[in-house]
Amino acid sequence: MTAVLPAPGRIAPWGWPLIAVRFAAMLAMLIACTALYYIVVPFTSRNPVPRWFLRSIAALAGVRLRVRGTHPARRTFFLANHVSWIDIPAVAGLTGSAFVAHDGLAQIGLLRWLCGLNDTVFIARHERRSVAAQANQVRSALRRASALTIFPEGTTSYGDETLAFKSSLLSALEDDVDTAPIPVQPIWLDYGAESRDIAWVGAEPGLDNAFRILARLRPVELTVHFLPPLAPEDRVDRKRMAAAARAAIDAARDARS
Repeated sequence: MTAVLPAPGRIAPWGWPLIAVRFAAMLAMLIACTALYYIVVPFTSRNPVPRWFLRSIAALAGVRLRVRGTHPARRTFFLANHVSWIDIPAVAGLTGSAFVAHDGLAQIGLLRWLCGLNDTVFIARHERRSVAAQANQVRSALRRASALTIFPEGTTSYGDETLAFKSSLLSALEDDVDTAPIPVQPIWLDYGAESRDIAWVGAEPGLDNAFRILARLRPVELTVHFLPPLAPEDRVDRKRMAAAARAAIDAARDARS
């Protein structure tokens, strides 16, 4: 199915004051949480402040979270569909997860610093020769973080269908031969009927999408479905894992329809 990018809606005059208020609140939260982060550092191996901060960012953006499904284990590898920048603060706020991100984000100094506080793994997805190195990065991140999330579609979509899952990074789990291997759990991020209005796709600049979200009076309704972890027979190799996770998300979406 070929998606057509809807024409960007104009922000109403009353939307700009709302954007300003929300942005100011986010900035204040950033300042407070940054100070708290460094206060907490000496006392914990896994700092909880980024999780609190990201959960707050989702709330300040007007996101109303609902949770469905199997409660994730503390240490889990999540595979999620990807619709919006909202996905990241929502999932991190619920799970404390770190993320795998494209290294283009690392070129923005402030953003790189913020992502680093949450143990983000930056990879160069366009360089096929570095797949093995990328898998090693993911494997190391799994040892450090209590949870790690990737978006195997490699881009955002409108949310009404799941794009093909890329499996290369899942090779980090192919050698997972521990007696208690880390669970691999699909997540379906469901924005309901407004998914296309929320989605950040096509040529829309990220700032424009952020302004559209922050200017909304209506809350962003997001249901996070924690689907059952993959069974052992679906973990025999990376391609099987990718296919099984995508099928689980598609099945959950079809069941809701």
